[in-house]
Amino acid sequence: MRTALTLLFLLALAALPGALLPQRSLNSAKVDQYVAEKGWWGELLQKLGFFEVYATPWFAAIYLLLFTSLVGCLLPRTWEYFKQMRSKPVLTPRNLSRMPHHAQAELDITPDEAVDKARKAMRGWRMETGEGTVSAERGFLRETGNLVFHFALLGLLVSFALGKMFNYEGQVIVQANGGQFCNGGIFNYDQFRPGLQVDGTDLTPFCVEIGKFSAEYLENGQPVGFQADIRYQSGDDLASNTWRPYTLQVNHPLRTEGDRVYLLGHGYTPTFTVTFPNGEKRTQGIQWLPADQVTLASEGATKFDPPGITDSETRRKNQIAVTGLLAPTPLLHGGILNSKFPALDNPMVAVDVYRGDLGVDDGRGQSIFSIDQKMVEQGRLAKVARKNLALGEEIVLDDGTKVRFDSVNDWVSLQVSHDPTQIYVLAFAVLIILGLGVSLTVKRRRVWVRATRLDDGRTLVEVGGLARTDQAGYGEEFTRLARAVLNEEKS
Repeated sequence: MRTALTLLFLLALAALPGALLPQRSLNSAKVDQYVAEKGWWGELLQKLGFFEVYATPWFAAIYLLLFTSLVGCLLPRTWEYFKQMRSKPVLTPRNLSRMPHHAQAELDITPDEAVDKARKAMRGWRMETGEGTVSAERGFLRETGNLVFHFALLGLLVSFALGKMFNYEGQVIVQANGGQFCNGGIFNYDQFRPGLQVDGTDLTPFCVEIGKFSAEYLENGQPVGFQADIRYQSGDDLASNTWRPYTLQVNHPLRTEGDRVYLLGHGYTPTFTVTFPNGEKRTQGIQWLPADQVTLASEGATKFDPPGITDSETRRKNQIAVTGLLAPTPLLHGGILNSKFPALDNPMVAVDVYRGDLGVDDGRGQSIFSIDQKMVEQGRLAKVARKNLALGEEIVLDDGTKVRFDSVNDWVSLQVSHDPTQIYVLAFAVLIILGLGVSLTVKRRRVWVRATRLDDGRTLVEVGGLARTDQAGYGEEFTRLARAVLNEEKS
């Protein structure tokens, strides 16, 4: 038990960096920023695995040692408890006056009548009677609760371990007012974190369609609540193409086929139409990323390929990118655009339009929220216009190309979580609380009664009590039992 307690302390100590330091699995960019700010100290912490605490060998070693220690502790303890349950109560000691609780009286009853009174007073106790004696004990539920607590803790550790092997979690941005997402593979996600035994080929199939999104804010811009009216289909509904309605809210996930779909947040998607010099048009809307979580002023880049150009070199030199800032509720100060509130109220954009090679064809991954600055530094991508645009306004480039700000749509951020062990984790957590409650409230205690015939014909009745654990509160119970045994009335 001492080893188990030491390992529990080490496990709590080892988990502290996971709570105090940014973790790469949650926010990789923040980890990189932290390492850059802390210099050699950040590099050292990174080598030691402090930014991936729960995936490090040393954390797993503590975890496995604790598991082994608990098993080694519980097996002999359970066997000992089983033997105690089958054993008889301890015989009445010779000198009851040495017990922590003691009372006696001379009664005008026989020893057998005294024993009978004691048996009735201690109904429900485990008892063993002898020649003028009664041995009784109570409170075995304390050890039962203790064992339940530790076995539940063991089950919780196993459930967490299995959950890490077979769970998965992914985030995806879906456009409101008709955008759909289907859980068909990992490539449908923007971010995906699989369990150790998950390869992404056997995900639970379901589809979600986002309808109207609504948000409520306080006057200072703080959100009160988000809500998305969605339709979903899973299981047999996929074959019959049946859609079921659901109102998705923060902390009220959709639960379907063992998966949970959470609404994490939202942002805005500006839609632009580019009219090229030959008259052809391209309309596109791509989500922009909130740069200010209070006002939802958002930054991003919407990229266009020129139409009708088959030569790849010429096409790359004439690509268009519309970058800048979207202000849901605009605030202009000296021509500088900002946002003063997160809700849409005559939104505006401050755009920089770039023309040239966006670098999207070189085979390397590129953020959808920004342009490749290396292309700008190399002169392959140049800024050709800058302007603040309200809805319906446009900007004309030097070659006659027109860029119009058409509309703004909502997007929602969804998280899909799958954990087949969550029911077991909940059950073991409840058992831990129940077991701990029983072990803390129930007391092991023993009572002995001895009735001895005196020379004058009366009977000396002695009652002794012992609390095997905490004696607090046992005195009142012992006093009640002693009064019931030592009163003058015959049973």
